[in-house]
Amino acid sequence: MTDAHLRSRGDGDGSKRDLTYPPLPEALVVPVYDNHTHMEIADGGDGALDYREHLGRASSVGVRGVVQVGTDLATSQWSASIAAREPRVLAAVALHPNEAPSLQEQGLLDEHLAGIERLAALPRVRAIGETGLDFFRTGEDGRDAQIRSFEEHIRIAKEHGLALTIHDRDAHDAVVEVLDRVGAPERTVFHCFSGGPDLARLCAERGWYMSFAGTVTFKNAAPLREALLVAPRHLIMVETDAPFLTPTPYRGRPNAPYLIPITLRSMAETLGTDASMLAAQIASNTELVYGAWDAEPVTVDE
Repeated sequence: MTDAHLRSRGDGDGSKRDLTYPPLPEALVVPVYDNHTHMEIADGGDGALDYREHLGRASSVGVRGVVQVGTDLATSQWSASIAAREPRVLAAVALHPNEAPSLQEQGLLDEHLAGIERLAALPRVRAIGETGLDFFRTGEDGRDAQIRSFEEHIRIAKEHGLALTIHDRDAHDAVVEVLDRVGAPERTVFHCFSGGPDLARLCAERGWYMSFAGTVTFKNAAPLREALLVAPRHLIMVETDAPFLTPTPYRGRPNAPYLIPITLRSMAETLGTDASMLAAQIASNTELVYGAWDAEPVTVDE
């Protein structure tokens, strides 16, 4: 599977965005990882970057590797295939919570979950995600399917000894309830952490990781910065969720792993610490969650 992209980013509201990629930021002195990105999504109009271009730009500014994340069976297969051929990529595989209700309605949920479990056995697949609950886009009638899918993903993560990557949108209490009831994997990551200081304290008590995206740089995101201040340093990570959530001052333009330095420096400023010290901590945290990027060799030639 060598396609540069599987899908394109949609703009939902029909608004026109600036589709040019932002300039390269100043390179980090101490390199880090983007622990959540979607390089299978084409963005940037005619200037869309394929995964090789994304990784090249990222390497040039001190982003040494990425976790490429699937959201359905096709994108999970794509993610695993890229990780198999590219040493700077590890994969996470899952069915996004918003996929679960339609799959259950079609009678396909179990089949697709079985596909995710087969991918989980691959050596460069290091996480199950993004999974979780999304009560923003899915109404009451779809919640049972989301919860069942979430519980199955948790089981797969634990049985295969993998990290769990949580998607949590407008569902903090329900996500925590499921994790507490069925037992969270040893390494559980709240991707694009969206809670305030109370959720950060709860995650800290349970040893769950909090990954901050470009949203932490937004002017209206004071509760996120308060959460960052509460979160123990050994439980924080950084991500892009590219091509979404581009950090200030480029909000709305295409996001990419090479923009991690902007978010990391903003986090360091909030914490009142040196960016290199924070980068070293985050790099260590990320390797503890996913393992070393070079622990398993790539197995597919280009």
